[in-house]
Amino acid sequence: MIFTCCHPAISTDSQVALTLKTLCGFSIPEIARGFLTTDENVNKRLVRAREKVREDKIPFEVPGGNLLDGRLDAVLQIIYLLFNEGYSASKGNDLIRYELCEEAIRLSELIAVHPTLQNKSGVYAILSLMYLNACRFKARTDAKGNILTLAEQDRSLWDRSLMQKGFFFYLEKSTSRKTLSIYHILGAISAYHCTAPDFGSTDWKGILDLYDKLVEMDSSAIVLLNRAIAVSKVQGAAEALDELEKVKDSPALMNYHLFYSTQAGFYIQTNDFKKASLLLEKAIDLSPLMAEKELLKRKLDWCLEKIV
Repeated sequence: MIFTCCHPAISTDSQVALTLKTLCGFSIPEIARGFLTTDENVNKRLVRAREKVREDKIPFEVPGGNLLDGRLDAVLQIIYLLFNEGYSASKGNDLIRYELCEEAIRLSELIAVHPTLQNKSGVYAILSLMYLNACRFKARTDAKGNILTLAEQDRSLWDRSLMQKGFFFYLEKSTSRKTLSIYHILGAISAYHCTAPDFGSTDWKGILDLYDKLVEMDSSAIVLLNRAIAVSKVQGAAEALDELEKVKDSPALMNYHLFYSTQAGFYIQTNDFKKASLLLEKAIDLSPLMAEKELLKRKLDWCLEKIV
């Protein structure tokens, strides 16, 4: 059904929005968060997609043969957004929506064994990425539901069986062809985190090198934001703040709470607790989950104590 919705006559963004709305049951705000755009823009994409279907009389039929390969990129994008909504929910009381993550993995595994698809390298890569992220689920919150940062997580709680599946089954399998997708790079970044015995041992230089490669393929504001975190670990917080200056006016980040909390973290590292506090207040206001708000409030209280 997802392949059916991803008709090449419709723009990729509209394909993805239409599928998330009609098949995955996402709300407009959930889709907007996935795209880091506004509800209005999502509505426009949906209207354009439906108009295109009517005007071109696009048949509602499952594509066969080689047509599947031509639609695979859009399908993987949908699955990735589905997993991301599960990994870090945009509504409700829980940080993780396990059922969405499980469904994203299930769909990818179905595609991985499909007999007519020719190049499954990207499918294996996205499965590796999802398994390497899913292995950390049990450590992401404490017993009270409070969010634990990567530095705070008890790595003995990471699921080694999922990690092994991500590494030795899917990541290795994804490299059998000389193709490179964003999922290969993101999976490799997750692999760096998973192989570090503790947070202090993380190979941030290797991660930054991977982000540099990723920027060549995807220079979106969210990629540059995540790259700035690696920059802070390798080159320092001041350099990272300079990197964020390049994307501060991006419409995609203007209402994105993680942009402001990340920026606040860099100001904390430079001991500018006043600026950090103002940014944390903004991040708290924009954050969609109570658990995230509580984490940011704890950081804000710590900053305010430093100012006094």
